[in-house]
Amino acid sequence: MSSESSPSVAKQPGESPDSQFHARDSGFASRVRNAVAWRYGGQVAAQIITWSSTILVVRLLNPSDYGLFAMSQVLITALAFMNGQSFAASLVRAAQVGEREVAQVFGLLLLLNFGLAALVYVLAPYSAAYFGEPQVAELLRIQMVLFLIVPFMALPEAMLARKLLFRPQAIASMSGAVSGASVALALAYLGYGVWALVYAPIVQFAVRAAVVSFAARIMTLPRFNLSGARAIITFGGTLTLCQFFWIIQSQSDIFIAGRQFETYELGLYSEALFVALIVTGRFLPPINEVSFPAYSELYNKGRDLAPYFARVQRTVALVVAPLYIGVSLIAHDAVATVFGPKWIEMAPLLANLALIMPVFAVQIVCAPSTNAMGKPWIYLTTSICGAIAFASCFAFGVAYGPEGLTYAWWVAAPVLLLVTLALTLPALKLNVIELVKAWLPAIASTALMGATIYIALSAIPDWTPWWRLAAIVPFGAIVYGALLWFIWPQVVRDSWEMLRQKKQGDAAGNANEIPATSI
Repeated sequence: MSSESSPSVAKQPGESPDSQFHARDSGFASRVRNAVAWRYGGQVAAQIITWSSTILVVRLLNPSDYGLFAMSQVLITALAFMNGQSFAASLVRAAQVGEREVAQVFGLLLLLNFGLAALVYVLAPYSAAYFGEPQVAELLRIQMVLFLIVPFMALPEAMLARKLLFRPQAIASMSGAVSGASVALALAYLGYGVWALVYAPIVQFAVRAAVVSFAARIMTLPRFNLSGARAIITFGGTLTLCQFFWIIQSQSDIFIAGRQFETYELGLYSEALFVALIVTGRFLPPINEVSFPAYSELYNKGRDLAPYFARVQRTVALVVAPLYIGVSLIAHDAVATVFGPKWIEMAPLLANLALIMPVFAVQIVCAPSTNAMGKPWIYLTTSICGAIAFASCFAFGVAYGPEGLTYAWWVAAPVLLLVTLALTLPALKLNVIELVKAWLPAIASTALMGATIYIALSAIPDWTPWWRLAAIVPFGAIVYGALLWFIWPQVVRDSWEMLRQKKQGDAAGNANEIPATSI
């Protein structure tokens, strides 16, 4: 793909490539920036609500409750790859979509999800027998309702994303978060134990589906005749396979450890992993949700995606690297303060997982670029490699207890990143050196920040966990910000230019021009 079709802009002396992007800002850039703002605004608000509730719920429940819930999630998550959301994603990528395609996707979603709900009902007792916990069957037969909600959420969300309309999705996320958090907290307080974790996501999904369905207002009946749907089935089917291998990668630890660990040990590991995945699992998916339609629109207009991919990588690294290294250093104090003494054994597990999460994070945001180019086989290949790498490492690490599973991440995550970059960079025609340059400010500043925090923690060993946190967290943020400002001021200025709102006249450009956002 050539970038010759792009409008040429003369580079001024001393002008950075990022500045050139800003010079070619457009209405499309404003739409993407607005989409990112709403998607992240809604996500942040929803997560604040969810985390506030989670902290209280965790204090009310026991690790064993989380262990039981994790066991039930293995089957639900294992089947979720077939819920048809990948077929809905085909509507986002397509250059043109008609009523027939929408109706066919709706029909697929209904067939798949009602079938999955029935399958969960049948397999529930077998899953309970595998883990040796009869209550797992009861939990599963309630959670099957989640699949019945998916068609009424996935289709409207895909149609809204196609138009880069993320405001309704933000409102839906916040509404669902409030509803789910309220149910979880109420049931935990009333002594319902693990059931608080089961009913909360069902209510959250139902409210979210209702809001996006009202916003999208898709007035169509499902169509079960799939003639002429080859493009939908091919693209969606490939992504479905990717999700299958992703399920193996993400659930093999619980599947393997579930028969060997006590529910207490499994609860400690699963909750440590939940906390470690808060950024990668909650704040990186919105990047992919916005970048996929944005990349698709750019690619359909003949644009070169490499510069934007590098900017996404830089932005993600700048955010996740200091957060995770900081969490690794203060894990003990954070667990003691937030979760309480009964969860203190979770601290070393969280510290180990947080240390490797920046590597996992930059890998996660690779797939949308090649999917938008119509090359989902790259995502499929990396998904297969990820499933093999993680499952193999977990099978070996489980012998060493919960901590052994965390060390398995140290091996599998870097291997998966190397494989992903080996396939993605040639497809984008992006030089490895350019990618390393994009990462360098985050890597260097985080390393210096981490060393400074380590020294500071050594100087205040006798402080209580709360006071150590209160002192170290703002101190680390100031150190990291100062390092970026004094060593890489251009990175700070470019990030500010990317985020700030343009004057109204600046947003009136041609939609064929290149956006200034990092997507």
